[in-house]
Amino acid sequence: MNLLFDFTVDKATATIHITREFAADLDLVWDAFTKAEILDQWMGPKPWRVQTKEMDFREGGRWLYTMISPENVPGRWSLAEFVEIQPKSSFTTKNSFSDENGNPIDTGFTFSMTKNSFKAGTEKTTVQIVKKMSSLAELEQFIAMGYKEGMAVVLGILDEYLRTVATSK
Repeated sequence: MNLLFDFTVDKATATIHITREFAADLDLVWDAFTKAEILDQWMGPKPWRVQTKEMDFREGGRWLYTMISPENVPGRWSLAEFVEIQPKSSFTTKNSFSDENGNPIDTGFTFSMTKNSFKAGTEKTTVQIVKKMSSLAELEQFIAMGYKEGMAVVLGILDEYLRTVATSK
């Protein structure tokens, strides 16, 4: 099955638009984006991995995590604060870099707002990710750091995870 991966950048609005299809039902895909024990399995480009310190998936809650290097060393911490949640439909986060306790740190980035939307289809689920950066300069820096390539890799890892889970059911 050919699965869509579309990545576009709108410099006028400092926004990244990603559309990705997954050959899995909505419940599996939703859980993969909203449960720490699953996020930790796919949200990191190998050989790096994500390690969740805190996950409170509710409006006003937050996800605090870091990337762990192949040498098992924590990297930069990231914080996603859950602004709005429409169960099995969408959730919006305010994203920033932080210290290990979730306190904002100055990395040259302020924050971004990300809306993840989910739509069930026949034998697949479509996820739309809209990431609005604080400025064009931050958008360009994010793209230069390899955000598109990184997202392609981690969403491919998610594909593998979903195939494994779907075949074991």
